[in-house]
Amino acid sequence: MRTRVIKVAAAATALGLALSACGSTKDNAPKPGAGGGGKVGATIPLLTSPFWQAYNNYVPLKAKDQGVESLPTVNADSDSAKQITDVNTLLNQGVKGLVVTPLDSAAVVAGLKAAENKGVPVVAVDVAPESGKVAMVVRADNKAYGTKACEAIGAKVTSGKVVQVMGDLASVNGRDRSEAFRDCMKTKFPGVQVLEVAAEWKADKASSGLDSLLTANPDIKAVYMQAGGVYLAPTQQALKRKNLYFPVGDPKHVVLVSNDGIPQELAAIRAGELDATVSQPADDYAKYGMYWIKKAMAGETFKAGPTDHGSTIVEVRPGILEDQLPAPVVTKENVDDKALWGNNL
Repeated sequence: MRTRVIKVAAAATALGLALSACGSTKDNAPKPGAGGGGKVGATIPLLTSPFWQAYNNYVPLKAKDQGVESLPTVNADSDSAKQITDVNTLLNQGVKGLVVTPLDSAAVVAGLKAAENKGVPVVAVDVAPESGKVAMVVRADNKAYGTKACEAIGAKVTSGKVVQVMGDLASVNGRDRSEAFRDCMKTKFPGVQVLEVAAEWKADKASSGLDSLLTANPDIKAVYMQAGGVYLAPTQQALKRKNLYFPVGDPKHVVLVSNDGIPQELAAIRAGELDATVSQPADDYAKYGMYWIKKAMAGETFKAGPTDHGSTIVEVRPGILEDQLPAPVVTKENVDDKALWGNNL
């Protein structure tokens, strides 16, 4: 963790030196909206998850649909310092808009400041920054993810031990899902004890954390995986190693609920291996990321309220607007719904 902080700080310092060497650009920054055209740069946080692989593939398609000229996506490879450098590189290439998925809600602020200094609007996708200027955050309600997962587990488990395999708590997504799941269990299912694995969106951490918990607690009744694309396989493997892996409907089945909505999760639901997932809209993240950046580049400003695409814009913090896209719960009953992006790849 210390190494990571040093890396981020070093990147931010280098970025600051680069900007000061060129002189402050804030006062001379071009106004967004001078014609609304120009190239858009897009960053992705990692490519080790099927969810982000799908989003990465959607970006050029949805950019084309929106009439936006996008550069090839840049992969931060789970490195917040690299993501800041990537943003600076895209700005130096002369992009007129940025669509960024922050790895770290605080670290990304240095990149947002650099974009603001150059008059380049930014849309954040999936993760909201701690501060800084963004035209819009395109995101589903991550607190609802945790609550929906809690309710799906609580429908089958009302007492005993359950585990939540958490995301990176440096990300607002990891915090929102974790807190909402915890709060829901405490309020609605007080007989349930919640155990936790801090897995940082990493499969190896999920695997080792679950191994330890299952060894000490072989009576675990359910697992909530905050990212099915990363955690589903290691969770299944950990349960198999402990002889705790049984199909849905078996009295010894450990209830499994995840987030993402990738094809692999839908297949697992059909096969009776996964009870439910909350479908995170990879296609609409790409679509509305490009939709809002095109408007922001044309100088448009936005306000809270309903949209024309079935979502609601919420001011989550002063100056931070979030287009909260719907994220349905998928079970055996609706897994074949053609409206699910995971059925349309």
